[in-house]
Amino acid sequence: MSEVRIVAPTRDRVGESPVWDARAQALYWVDIEGRHIRRWDRLRNETLSWDLPQRVGCIALAEDGGLVAAMESGIFAVTLGAPPQAEVRLLAELAHPAPGMRFNDGRCDARGRLWVGSMVMDMSLAVPLGGLYCLDARGLTGPHVEGLVTPNGLGFSPDGRTLYLSDSHPTVQKIWAFDFDAETGRLSGRRLFVDMAPLPGRPDGAAVDAQGHYWICANDAGLVHRFDPEGRLVESLAVPVSKPSMCAFGGPDLRTLFVTSIQPTPVPPGERAVSGAVLALQPGAPGLSEPRFLGAAFSAC
Repeated sequence: MSEVRIVAPTRDRVGESPVWDARAQALYWVDIEGRHIRRWDRLRNETLSWDLPQRVGCIALAEDGGLVAAMESGIFAVTLGAPPQAEVRLLAELAHPAPGMRFNDGRCDARGRLWVGSMVMDMSLAVPLGGLYCLDARGLTGPHVEGLVTPNGLGFSPDGRTLYLSDSHPTVQKIWAFDFDAETGRLSGRRLFVDMAPLPGRPDGAAVDAQGHYWICANDAGLVHRFDPEGRLVESLAVPVSKPSMCAFGGPDLRTLFVTSIQPTPVPPGERAVSGAVLALQPGAPGLSEPRFLGAAFSAC
């Protein structure tokens, strides 16, 4: 593995949801608490930021070239203007089961559906009111999975037949696998994939490589774990931040692993130069292209 490098000069409070745009050769990600979408252009080595009206848990690329953002009150189409200006248009609103909730981790499946989890923002409450929702041509449906505290780790196997989901809350720390019907979007056969309680770090955001290995950020441990399709730990890569939050494959050959991070409170002296940064490393494994949200059905909303 090559040396870890810093991609952009930004320092996010809660960096999350890195998404590689192969068409533009650019990386998008969010700062949840800063209410920003950010973009790093690989060819220009330029970083831009846009302001949003709510906390944004995750983003996805849209087929029309825009973005989709899951925020506090719903899921929005986002048009990025001259920084820091961005326009948002509501696609689907969610009546959360309790106040103080928002969307969190999410990504699209190969058919262009957006899957996204919800959570109570105050993690100290440890309230399992979160669920897994899906936005597609039917609108917003769910929860397809209930009883989640801090849903994370969404990913799909290369053949599209398995969906992965984690709960990163300290009281849970588990990763599950589900049988996934790509034609209907139906989930079944929920089973424990990895219990991370005995391992260092909590299971945060994840990515799946072309070999079907599942890479997940070990929050609080400064590691990225790699599991094989049977849930066996293959390796753990060290990063220079204690709270890596989510990873994504990108770069011209999809062999770069981008890792977002969270600034702990207080920031340890040894992390002051890197905490909250987006990191890049070459783990030696190729990733998969990120599917795009097919939002044509919502153009009249």
